[in-house]
Amino acid sequence: MTATALALPLEKPSRRSRVDAVSAVLAALLVLLALAAVLAPLIAPYDPAATDILAAGSGPSPAHWLGADDLGRDILSRLLYGARLSLLGPTLIIAAATVLGTALGVASAWLGGWFDAVTSRVLDFFFAFPGLLLSVLAVAMIGSGFLAPVTALAVAYTPYIARVTRTIAVRERTLPYIEALRTHGLGGWAICLRHLTPAVWPVIRAQAAIAFGSALVDLAAVSYLGLGVQPPSAEWGLMVSQGQSALLGGAPWQSLSAGLLIIVVVLAVNTIGERASDSDTAGGRA
Repeated sequence: MTATALALPLEKPSRRSRVDAVSAVLAALLVLLALAAVLAPLIAPYDPAATDILAAGSGPSPAHWLGADDLGRDILSRLLYGARLSLLGPTLIIAAATVLGTALGVASAWLGGWFDAVTSRVLDFFFAFPGLLLSVLAVAMIGSGFLAPVTALAVAYTPYIARVTRTIAVRERTLPYIEALRTHGLGGWAICLRHLTPAVWPVIRAQAAIAFGSALVDLAAVSYLGLGVQPPSAEWGLMVSQGQSALLGGAPWQSLSAGLLIIVVVLAVNTIGERASDSDTAGGRA
């Protein structure tokens, strides 16, 4: 046995460990942001709605680490409180879309026939509408705020999850072990819940992580347009919008800090999702 042959088995674990290390660091960063949001009342230096006219538009200082907005509100405090809605919204969107999309995808793959055809046409109908357009329609019917765009975006993201789920479930359903389970008398819904859904879950999990970043951007865009969370509430997309005039006036602290947090979270969840997807694909090939 050559030295090269001995070295080959050692290369895979080292590469996998690097991948896991990157994902672990990014996951730790996301957990840290989530904890900061939860603990905002304890760690925020100021009330996010408290104004200080003397500090209005000021840059970073010992009193205001990230500066103050045009009303004199502490930007760091508003970022911490804003993380609550900014992270909660996409979490609710993707959670609802994942549950509904997985159920529809697995049911369509298992039942087939007219149910699959009707479900596919309905999903195609909603798939044709951009999430932002559905959000605008929801706001027009329900009113601006947090609930309307979250509900609309959950509906908009369901077809993405459902399509991926159905594709994998259809392939999984043809495998011999599924027929063996049916031969042993296990019912269809029991097979779907105990075996088919867990089999497709790794890919769904990766897709949900990637979709989270897109949902965060869409929700921030809705708030930026003034159709989502309303002042004086703090939310990252709204903060970008509120800081736009100050940005043009040479005080970019609010818009840049909120925009940077959005970018960091999106990059983190997308990287984790893509690496998880690559890992699942490699595992399937192995």
